[in-house]
Amino acid sequence: MGATNIDHYSEIQNDIAKIAKALGHPARVAIVDYLTKMNECICGDIVNELPLAQPTVSQHLKELKNAGIIKGEIEGNSICYCVDEQVITKIENYLSDILEKLKERKSYC
Repeated sequence: MGATNIDHYSEIQNDIAKIAKALGHPARVAIVDYLTKMNECICGDIVNELPLAQPTVSQHLKELKNAGIIKGEIEGNSICYCVDEQVITKIENYLSDILEKLKERKSYC
């Protein structure tokens, strides 16, 4: 599979890449923003907040859930979504580590 084989990279590198890919669409960023404002929400609520059709929102939710950024629980015939705080902490730790390394460097590009 060449250089893209995930076995060549650390677990954190693969995790961050998966998360970054999922956040690579502005609609998904908007969904995460909305979910952080609300404690929980149902898919229909998200559809009302975005200029997207329900099937499109559902696809974006699926991508975010597959990346582990959001969690969803079935309540009746609806699914309530929320942001997984552990994943956000993982991103925060990764970016903090990069910032620390940059601060320690003696020269900058």
